[in-house]
Amino acid sequence: MYAFTFERPASLADAAKLAAGDAKPLAGGQTLLASMKLRLSSPEALADLSGIKELAGIRRDGDALVIGAMARHADVAASPEVQAAIPALADLAAHIGDKQVRAMGTLGGSVANNDPSACYPSAVLGLGATVVTTQREIAADDFFQGMFATALEEGELITAIRFPIPRRAAYLKFKQPASRFALIGVFVAQTAQGVPNVRVAVTGGGSGVFRHAGLEAALAQNFTPEAAAAVPVDDSELSSDIHASAAYRANLISVQAQRAVAQMLQK
Repeated sequence: MYAFTFERPASLADAAKLAAGDAKPLAGGQTLLASMKLRLSSPEALADLSGIKELAGIRRDGDALVIGAMARHADVAASPEVQAAIPALADLAAHIGDKQVRAMGTLGGSVANNDPSACYPSAVLGLGATVVTTQREIAADDFFQGMFATALEEGELITAIRFPIPRRAAYLKFKQPASRFALIGVFVAQTAQGVPNVRVAVTGGGSGVFRHAGLEAALAQNFTPEAAAAVPVDDSELSSDIHASAAYRANLISVQAQRAVAQMLQK
């Protein structure tokens, strides 16, 4: 490591002031600290958000579930509120990384980082959630803007994410064995309202999380694995690397969508 200033603000207001300056928010550090060790990132100051109580917590708010930005993956996985309202979200959190990652990584950190193979962005987009920040509220469809890119402005901090409670949902992930990131992850949700009433979000496929319009349209008309299987998945904009070809990822999107629908119909 190299020398840097470490701050631990006790309030959101103090954190916002530090973030507006030269401090890099530390929301668990699963990505940031590793990148600093490799000298891929070299902030002069860190602002550790873990001591800010108002950024933690999970609560039901009418037809939505509000989860604080500093809720750790293990907290989300074990939460009775999440398990009752959106069990697919609890299951997703329970299978992120390993125990050490789940004990330290946070919802807000994952969403703000927007790794193209991370699990949480697919839940945020698939459920049509709202990202609440220190400055505004941002719809999921407007938040994710490509690889490691989001709508967040400089110094803007995520405070919570508000998830509408769906009729039912499922997340199926095919893991990359070494990293445990999603080689392909597909989040399918039947929403309580809206057109279409089915949302399908894919992670691990390319430069960032995205919705699959073809699968959404087909499943809105006929919510069956067969309907999903009949939808062609274009591989022209999917990633191809040492782990999987674009064609293989395209097939995985179809297969995981079919399995997610089948799982939802069993409940």
